[in-house]
Amino acid sequence: MNPTTSIRQVLSELRVRPIERSEESRYRAEMSRHHYLGDLNKIGETIWYIAIWQDQWVAQLSMSAAALKCGVRDRWIGWDFRMQYDRLSLIANNSRFLILPDWHLPNLGSRVLALTEHRIVDDWQARFGHLLLLLETFVDPRRFHGGVYRAANWLELGLTQGYRRIRRGYSSEIDSPKRVFVRPLHRTTRLQLTHPDRNHLQLTGAPKLMLTAEQMRSLPESFATIPDPRRSQGQRHPLSVVLSIAAAAILCGRRGYKAIHDWAESLGQKARERFGCRNENGRYVVPSEFVIRYCLVRIEPDALDQAISSWSRKWERDESALAIDGKTMKNAIADDGSQTHIMSVIGHDSNLCHTQKK
Repeated sequence: MNPTTSIRQVLSELRVRPIERSEESRYRAEMSRHHYLGDLNKIGETIWYIAIWQDQWVAQLSMSAAALKCGVRDRWIGWDFRMQYDRLSLIANNSRFLILPDWHLPNLGSRVLALTEHRIVDDWQARFGHLLLLLETFVDPRRFHGGVYRAANWLELGLTQGYRRIRRGYSSEIDSPKRVFVRPLHRTTRLQLTHPDRNHLQLTGAPKLMLTAEQMRSLPESFATIPDPRRSQGQRHPLSVVLSIAAAAILCGRRGYKAIHDWAESLGQKARERFGCRNENGRYVVPSEFVIRYCLVRIEPDALDQAISSWSRKWERDESALAIDGKTMKNAIADDGSQTHIMSVIGHDSNLCHTQKK
């Protein structure tokens, strides 16, 4: 910053935007170099932001999937476990906030948070196709007091219990409890999050599923017989792996090629191994968004439908009831010029689609 530039000028000219794909390596390098927790992979639905002043990077933020459990947050919202899991997607976690060196100016942090808040609802809707009602973050009291969040009008709810997430659940010993801050993005956030009608919250599909390790491993087997529309030259990922990841992402609530790829990127190494992902230099890598899109638009729809139905039958169980639902497919035109209609049968207990017919 030029010595003659005033702090007020910097704050008034500051801009916040999501990073471009070409900027991701720089973003991760800066976060790894300067944040005390280091870099963080994308967790579920994630948007990385940068704050810019006159083309100079000033700060970086990561907004990602909400914490699965947080007692003080859940009590403040007032929801129970029956609605909590399905509505966690309406909350985003500020998992990283970094003000870059030489930019630790008065009021800059709260200004960056305010600018992010002004645009994140539209960004989330455009990228992931659903509402965003609440922001949350966790502050380590051994290092920080959370003053920047208080200055940006976030609410401090209390402390976590101090248990850490580990590979098989939660740690048995208390580590360091974190301060919990939230920022409602709507004047009726709590009423919306506890609203009894899922359709009111744009949660129109079946509740998201959590796939087991066995279900992940069985998906590639179901897609193994589908003909690959690609040339054999230059193939890095088997078609069965690409289709398995796409199907799993959709079962877990993702919609759109970008969301499917982001979900794939958030997978850990164990999950990637179960899907049969390619191993490069000791690490499993997932297909790119281009590869996912290329395969999905070129495979035979009937073959895909039969494979998914075959996989569903392996995991179906006795259902207390079946729901039959039909809908008109947008922009899908039949041979006679009429719009295409699809009828599906969904199990109440498994949330699986047992069959569907045009």
